[in-house]
Amino acid sequence: MSAVVAPVGEDHARHLDAADPLPARRAEFHVPPAAAGPHPEAAYLAGNSLGLQPRAVRAVLEEELADWARLGVEGHLEARRPWMPYHEFLRDPAARLVGGLPAETVVMNSLTVNLHLMMISFYRPTPARYAILIEDGAFPSDSYAVASQARLHGLDPAEAVVRLRPRPGEDDLRTEDVQGFLRAEGDRVALVLFGGVDYLTGGLADIPAITAAGRAAGAVVGWDLAHAAGNVPLRLHDWGVDWAAWCHYKYVNAGPGAVAGCFVHERHLADRGLPRLQGWWSTDPATRFAMGPEVDPVDTADSWQLSNPPILALAPVLASLRIFDDVGMEALRAKSLRLTGYLAGLLDALLEGLPARVVTPADPARRGAQLSVRIAGPPAGEVCRRLRHEHGVIADARQPDVVRLAPAPLYCTHHDAWRAATALAAVLGGPRRG
Repeated sequence: MSAVVAPVGEDHARHLDAADPLPARRAEFHVPPAAAGPHPEAAYLAGNSLGLQPRAVRAVLEEELADWARLGVEGHLEARRPWMPYHEFLRDPAARLVGGLPAETVVMNSLTVNLHLMMISFYRPTPARYAILIEDGAFPSDSYAVASQARLHGLDPAEAVVRLRPRPGEDDLRTEDVQGFLRAEGDRVALVLFGGVDYLTGGLADIPAITAAGRAAGAVVGWDLAHAAGNVPLRLHDWGVDWAAWCHYKYVNAGPGAVAGCFVHERHLADRGLPRLQGWWSTDPATRFAMGPEVDPVDTADSWQLSNPPILALAPVLASLRIFDDVGMEALRAKSLRLTGYLAGLLDALLEGLPARVVTPADPARRGAQLSVRIAGPPAGEVCRRLRHEHGVIADARQPDVVRLAPAPLYCTHHDAWRAATALAAVLGGPRRG
């Protein structure tokens, strides 16, 4: 790795936190108690799986519950945030989060539901152009989704789904290899669907370069931003991405199974020829209650909606997006680079000679807020269990051999990173405790 080696002592970690230009907003989140160790709170480095609960969520939820109790059905129009247009309150902050225009952005459904809704519209195979290009290491849900979409069109997924593999001995796809494939074989690719940040390695894809290559090859380009939204700055509109979908329960901290988000580039919004599934919320809200038999779509991403939004599920997303608006993704990215750079240096120093190696790209520009460590020896799940119960560190395992450490910059500190690195070294090299 090319990490900068820094002092590995606890005092240095505390000094870095005291001097950091963006202090962690840890006090604004509920941090689980430590199961062991001298610190009352856990070092929580699992925000790439489920973000912590913002303290502001309770107040926003209680406001909706109070309006429901006070108004009943009239809350659709008379609540302090009327329920009928509730998704509109999230439109602008969600657009800012992913670099889209408000008209291109909608908060709805769950991630995989949105992937399917987008593929209904944008995966239109022909006998000559039929392939869906994904990474070989794509998240399983994406693999299942694209295979089922191929079957929906009467195609054999073994032929229609093309999986690109990294070079032998490497963990992430190289951008130039994706570009080379699209130049050579792009005439058979109908859809490119990649993850913005690799869930296993934490590697950050070159979204603008791959998008440009896919579109130059004549394909539609979509992105699964589950591990990118709230993690790295995004410019979906400027990059020309055709569509994207993401969740809000990881880095955006909106709660388990939180309502997800979707982006459709403005060049597609007025295309009434696009096939799409439709429901009551697909129609123009100005005429929705005329109760007509035909959909009257609007030329925004709203027309991909199906049903009225779940207010009690949207409220935490609203509370979480307010925090991102307040801090800003550029400031969070800068803090994230400081945290992961420090953690990388610690891991270089403390894991030397131990049966482990970091598989996340060493170049800070090619990774998000996650460092993944491949373990040779004990199963990753056992390592994470010991981290939690012997050291008060909450990390995330991907079986059989990867431990993921994600110092999310909103609430993690350099001291959290120090605790995680020293604990991992102790588990891998020291005697079992307890």
